[in-house]
Amino acid sequence: MNGPGIVLASTSRYRAELLRRLLDHFEQIAPEVDEQSLPGEIPAARAVRLAVAKATMVSRTRPDALVIGSDQVAALGDTVLHKPGNIEKAHQQLRASSGKIVDFHTGLCLIDGCSGRAQRYTDHTRVVFRRLSEDEIERYVARERPLDCAGSFKSEGAGIALFERIESEDPTALIGLPLIALGRLLRQAGVAIP
Repeated sequence: MNGPGIVLASTSRYRAELLRRLLDHFEQIAPEVDEQSLPGEIPAARAVRLAVAKATMVSRTRPDALVIGSDQVAALGDTVLHKPGNIEKAHQQLRASSGKIVDFHTGLCLIDGCSGRAQRYTDHTRVVFRRLSEDEIERYVARERPLDCAGSFKSEGAGIALFERIESEDPTALIGLPLIALGRLLRQAGVAIP
């Protein structure tokens, strides 16, 4: 690969799998960032702030690289849906989301360490859940165990069956890395990708 190295400021396997659709070679470095919300911070602002913070943190250790930061915040009304971490919380999130709309805000930042240029993007995806029965929730969680996914589902898997529709400009944003926007940012930074 010619040009600067590319670093994904994330240890997420989902983001890495997505990035492999565009690039064969990149590094992953864990950003040490406090992900707590700021007082009064709306989900979209939090997602882009954390994406920038992650890219900035890793860029300090890799000033020669293009660094990609991304973060996602899921919200059911005014309630932020975090990764459930256990089966009971996954069931609770899916019960709460049943028949409702969950908004996913995905922030993206690309920092060019050589030029110092930082590019930002925010995606908004709306997921409209169908009404879910207790049996459907239990079967789904047992099948996919989406305990490390905000909102307690994997749209790239059987979770797609939980929805009436998804409203989005970029279906990869829902998984955690908006590849259409990232492709544009990488091309603007001089990276040759399809």
